[in-house]
Amino acid sequence: MHQLRLCLLLAISTIFSLQAQQPKTYNASEIYEAVQKLNVLGSVLYVAAHPDDENTRLISYMSNEVKARTAYLSLTRGDGGQNLIGPEIRELLGVIRTQELLAARRVDGGEQMFSRANDFGYSKHPDETLEIWNEDEVLADVVWAIRKFKPDVIINRFDHRRAGQTHGHHTASATLSMEAFDIANDASKYASQLELTETWQPKRLFYNTSWWRYGSQEKFDKLDKSNMLNFDVGVFYPSKGMSNNEVAALASSQHLCQGFGRLSQRGTQQEYIELLKGEPISEGNNVFEGIDVSWNRIEGGEAIGTILKSVETNFNFKNPASHLPELLEAYKLLQSIKDKHWKTVKTKELKTIIEACTGLYLEVSVNTPTAAPNSEVKLNMEVLNRSTVSIDLVSYKLSTLESGIAKNMTLSSNQKLNFEEGITIPNNSNYTTPYWLNTKSTLGMYNVKDQSLIGLPETPRAVFVAFNLLVDGTPLTITKPVVYRYSKPDKGELYRPFEIVPIVSASLGHEVYIFENDHQKEIEVTVKAGKDNVEGFVQMAYPKDWQVFPQKQKIDIASKGDIQNVIFTVIPPKHQSEGLLTPMVNIDGEFYTDKIIEIDYAHIPFQTVLMPSESKVVRLNIEKEGSNIGYIEGAGDVVPESLRQIGYNVTIIKPEQISPENLDDFDAIVVGIRAYNIVDDLVFKQRFLLDYVKEGGNLIIQYNTSRGVKVDNLAPYDLQLSRDRVTDENAVVRILEPNHPILNFPNKIGVQDFDGWVQERGLYFPNQWAKEFTPLLAANDKGENSKEGALLVAKYGEGNYIYTGLSFFREFPAGVPGAFRLFANLLSAGKQKESTLKN
Repeated sequence: MHQLRLCLLLAISTIFSLQAQQPKTYNASEIYEAVQKLNVLGSVLYVAAHPDDENTRLISYMSNEVKARTAYLSLTRGDGGQNLIGPEIRELLGVIRTQELLAARRVDGGEQMFSRANDFGYSKHPDETLEIWNEDEVLADVVWAIRKFKPDVIINRFDHRRAGQTHGHHTASATLSMEAFDIANDASKYASQLELTETWQPKRLFYNTSWWRYGSQEKFDKLDKSNMLNFDVGVFYPSKGMSNNEVAALASSQHLCQGFGRLSQRGTQQEYIELLKGEPISEGNNVFEGIDVSWNRIEGGEAIGTILKSVETNFNFKNPASHLPELLEAYKLLQSIKDKHWKTVKTKELKTIIEACTGLYLEVSVNTPTAAPNSEVKLNMEVLNRSTVSIDLVSYKLSTLESGIAKNMTLSSNQKLNFEEGITIPNNSNYTTPYWLNTKSTLGMYNVKDQSLIGLPETPRAVFVAFNLLVDGTPLTITKPVVYRYSKPDKGELYRPFEIVPIVSASLGHEVYIFENDHQKEIEVTVKAGKDNVEGFVQMAYPKDWQVFPQKQKIDIASKGDIQNVIFTVIPPKHQSEGLLTPMVNIDGEFYTDKIIEIDYAHIPFQTVLMPSESKVVRLNIEKEGSNIGYIEGAGDVVPESLRQIGYNVTIIKPEQISPENLDDFDAIVVGIRAYNIVDDLVFKQRFLLDYVKEGGNLIIQYNTSRGVKVDNLAPYDLQLSRDRVTDENAVVRILEPNHPILNFPNKIGVQDFDGWVQERGLYFPNQWAKEFTPLLAANDKGENSKEGALLVAKYGEGNYIYTGLSFFREFPAGVPGAFRLFANLLSAGKQKESTLKN
């Protein structure tokens, strides 16, 4: 039964994923729900720190049951986490998680907002968080979100009173929300924002509490809840055929890169919010008590409300188009409303409903997924009126042209019209890429100066078409972005965004090139044309103590989308050194130094990211023993490729291939990060891995989370994982066993090998272990006790079992020399005797 439910969940998730890729259409039930929401003029802002922090049950309840306009403000894009579905980390992971949040909101009915805060990784205290984030700028962004969204109610996911007891980002999000609540209505605070919006005072601020905040359900049951509201968020929606909790499960299951795919839940469930600021509630559980959330809220709204309430009460599910006269009358009245905020919000909602009622289909597709500035592309416009309502296409205006194109055509019922237009992408068009990545960021902040962009989940599309219509005599303009529509035999019709790209881009094969000695390497540069007939040359920028030959190479690419590979010989210095290697493509005297990264997962829209094309080059003083390494993959990481960089032959071992005969020939077996959390087959294969050690093998286990370990015997001896971590990447590392072979062979490891580490020292260290284990290293964050579980070694039979929570998966992509030297020693464990015999 559990398996059946999971299959059903995945099937429904797939449907939502497919819908995420194509223009949204509405059935009668969805139109009715939209009318219900149209008649509610109340708003809720949910505030937390990361993607996956949001309580989708409460967001869905406020959006679908209360019918309030509901948004989630995630201060970060989750850039500092791990990726369970692929190799992307840091900025690229933030792009994926942004899209997963948008996918979740498409399911639960919410909207999505962000600040400029960069998720720099786990933080143990909000003081550290706010110092790294730039407290004033993030506070400004929270104030900006409040002033733009104008929520009546704010709900914090986390408790501002728990400093040091949970993730510092979590507490900081609540603290900033509390402060922003008090100053968003103060015109003297962040006054420059008021050129684009107005001050705003929310009515109330709550904390979304639960029994886990108090340690147990029993303690929570005894708590005085007089200052709390509670809701049964398990309500059933007949129009959806699902309960609120089922909708919420589908929403949270969009966070696939974090492994959040889960079974749905049904039945009654209580959700609690504690009032922290604002006007008290006298009785009941109405968060909007004292706020008129009907159309009477705004001047001139009563007449609109009367019309739209009648539509809701008498809704015609068989023929929603029958309500168009009323909807159009309400639309005309709405345009004279003085309240700019609600006029903008409700005009957008009402236009969507009118479009849906007519069955109006407007699509602008392009004959290519990408184009460079000054390139010509062909647009195909499909216009279709699927109702009997009188609709005229007066004109349409392309965003690339100054004036519109007159049509003055009547759209006959169910008679499709197609128009083709050739356009030239303007020379000054911005490239398609996440706006927050356009300028170099700091550890804690993205650098975005354009106030109108701050908080937006995505970069606004540069190419679109505005259709000017007369719907039953009422002027209406509907704008559609240009999309690329195509098909695949095994998948059917597909959509992806239309992207503007440079006329040429260049990329290197690896993020890091490790030179284990002073021997030269041949490094390939891939140049990709963004338009036809690209001619020029490529040269390299490189560190001054390195050499690159030849100085430049000619490129000549005839067709857009085609590539040309050129080879440069890179010669490192004889001493340890590191720097950056950047390909520079010269086209008609202009240099192009960016690479195009494409992110293609089925559950999110296709993403194009433009980033500086640069790779780190490291001349490393490193020795190693053994050459053949087996790697069992866990969550996405680039450890195998990093090991190949320093000369190892790495073979990926599939779980089903783990057997004594397949393990014997390897000098070491490495298990990828979180493998014991996500690879089910390890339950059955662990005995073979431990036997491999017992017979003289060398097994290296990288970190796993303390919850959800799939095997009972992670190690041959007692080993208990914890949530211990050292988040300060500069924390002092103490060597506990300086004479241990692993710290001396084949490389002498010292404290200098921990210089230059990024984001953290490590995570999820064991905190209890059997006497057979020897801890080799110790470190701790400021004010904490020593953590000695970062690297544990035990002899088992003839071999070595090694468990490490050190974050090699972060250090290798950053090209940290000491991380490579230490890992080479782990792989060489037990080989010292063999090396002596050879000599």
